[in-house]
Amino acid sequence: MPTTTQLVIREQSKPGVLARVASVLGTAGVNIKAFAAPEVTGAGKLRVIVSDVERARVALKAEKIRFIEETALVLSLENRPGALGEVAKHLKEARINIKCGYCTPSREGRRAIVVLTVSNTEKALETLRGESLDEF
Repeated sequence: MPTTTQLVIREQSKPGVLARVASVLGTAGVNIKAFAAPEVTGAGKLRVIVSDVERARVALKAEKIRFIEETALVLSLENRPGALGEVAKHLKEARINIKCGYCTPSREGRRAIVVLTVSNTEKALETLRGESLDEF
């Protein structure tokens, strides 16, 4: 299924937050596969996709780093102009809101891996059936 669990850490936007989270996960042997840390003033949300969600949960809890989990869509799109626009248009037509989105390169570089959190995951999966959706 083309979804993944994304960890969301809400913290003050200040030096060292990403370093702390990345160090805790690294020490636990958890690889960060993708992350988004948008520029904000005050409290922000660091979204992280990891190689081992259970191990990440244990490590973050042990260090008292609070987080929530959310389901994210993972799309493998052709790396060409308009590919993301087509997906966004399908979601718009289905009245599905994109709450968060970011991109990470694929291993071979010919595809773009797009991570989206949406207002209705199941409906989005139905809407995008036939699009290129891959596991991440």
